[in-house]
Amino acid sequence: MGDEGRVSPLKNFVAGGVAGACLLLAGHPLDTIKVRLQTQPKASSAQYVVYRGTYDCFRKTVSKEGVLGLYRGMGAPLAGVAPMMAISFFGFGLGKQLQQTDANTPHTHTQLFLSGCLAGIFTTVIVAPGERIKCLLQASGGGSRYAGPVDCAMRLYKEQGIRSVYKGTVLTLIRDVPSNGLYFLTYEGLKDLMTPEGQSVAQLSTPKILLAGGVAGILNWTIALPPDVLKSNFQTAAEGKYRGLVDVLRTLLREEGPKALYKGFNAVFLRAFPANAACFLGFELALKGLNAVAPGW
Repeated sequence: MGDEGRVSPLKNFVAGGVAGACLLLAGHPLDTIKVRLQTQPKASSAQYVVYRGTYDCFRKTVSKEGVLGLYRGMGAPLAGVAPMMAISFFGFGLGKQLQQTDANTPHTHTQLFLSGCLAGIFTTVIVAPGERIKCLLQASGGGSRYAGPVDCAMRLYKEQGIRSVYKGTVLTLIRDVPSNGLYFLTYEGLKDLMTPEGQSVAQLSTPKILLAGGVAGILNWTIALPPDVLKSNFQTAAEGKYRGLVDVLRTLLREEGPKALYKGFNAVFLRAFPANAACFLGFELALKGLNAVAPGW
């Protein structure tokens, strides 16, 4: 692979925070649509479903709640996404550093995948409660029983304790560990593939960075979507409805069939390319700035 030079987890941490902010601003509206499609009640026929698809959900949300309705629940991920992505990129950088015996020796595909998996483990501590709160706020629509993310977190903790706040953590791990491995492997691999012979990866053009980031985001969600559907349903369900992961899976398959695992497919993939393209571009620009300002970090 064509990654070069000494890896700095600290720089990755700072640049990852910038990447997270870029990802959220570009992708949250379609994330809201994805969650509402995934968690809408099952109807006996298409005539009675709340949303018939991605565009229908978008139209009804904007019509009833205005454009800001698409950003419902953004407070929780906004507070968590910058540190989350900072920790994600830090974990990836740390994984690469731990496996790097020589600064001039490129990492292998396996090393990059394992580094990405480490990033997925690192982020779960922040992601799990933020995702729980976000999904509850997004799924509620305009008639939310919570005043906002802080009120939601406090009420969850007061009513059922810290276990309620972290409900769905195992599903988050199942979703994020392998998908993050593929995510970072794809991005690094495509950067290397698109770098002309004799040039440095650092010289890659903005359109190529956007392309690599966007494709990485799509492949990430290809394997992350089924566990994400399970997680969204588990986290937004009434207490006691499901006994665990297997029960959620069994119930969805029985009631709606295998296609239920890809609910929100269109919204996810419409969001994945621009959001992750913006994420990696923000990361690369921030990293270049840090290398110029603090080359010794």
